[in-house]
Amino acid sequence: MRYELYYQPSIQGRGEFVRLPLEDSGADYVDVARDPKFGRPGIMKFLENPSLEHPPFAPPFLKAGKLLISQTANILQFLAPRLGLVPKSEASRLWAHQLQLTVADWLYETGQTHHPIANVLYYEEQTAEAKKRAAHFTANRIPKFLGYFERILKRNPKGGDFILGKKICYVDFSLFQMIEGLRYAFPRTMTKLESQCSRLITLHDRVAARPRIAAYLSSPRRLPFNQQGIFRHYPELEEE
Repeated sequence: MRYELYYQPSIQGRGEFVRLPLEDSGADYVDVARDPKFGRPGIMKFLENPSLEHPPFAPPFLKAGKLLISQTANILQFLAPRLGLVPKSEASRLWAHQLQLTVADWLYETGQTHHPIANVLYYEEQTAEAKKRAAHFTANRIPKFLGYFERILKRNPKGGDFILGKKICYVDFSLFQMIEGLRYAFPRTMTKLESQCSRLITLHDRVAARPRIAAYLSSPRRLPFNQQGIFRHYPELEEE
């Protein structure tokens, strides 16, 4: 099946959490908004179509045959068994989905550090509030999330190199992306904390070394982090 991924053309954003497993599996997919044959109008025809039975609220969403699937964790839950990125047992799939939803909470809190009041306001209109939110996030929330996933890796009853054991799972790609993004957004904080989550950093490195991921990361398809995405670097948000 050829998948169509609908997301913004100029940022990694939430779409990157879908791109990474698609890239690693060698799936046949098109990044619609970045393809000149489709472009942004290809996204708007779904967002503004009153006849859709299950319309998406916002990108990312994925078209797979007749299915139109929205919400990052929901897309990944759909893709994972088709890409071989989740075990077959129901308990394992529910556990993976639970972990992915926790990543979604972490990502949301990351975005709130630079837009704590409203997304429609510019960062410069809420900088004072962003400083307060970021101070709490870096001092308390990043360590808590890192510590949680570090404990999961340590307690993995099956052993192995990845979050669910010896075989890579779609959640591993999301954890890789969180580490990458936080290193960009809060480099000083991550420098302080990474020694406390060595298993998680090792997991990140294993994902980065996978041949298709390494090729993707070095290609033009991997957009750089910037000041329009979820992960943004404002030095003043890490001031003591």
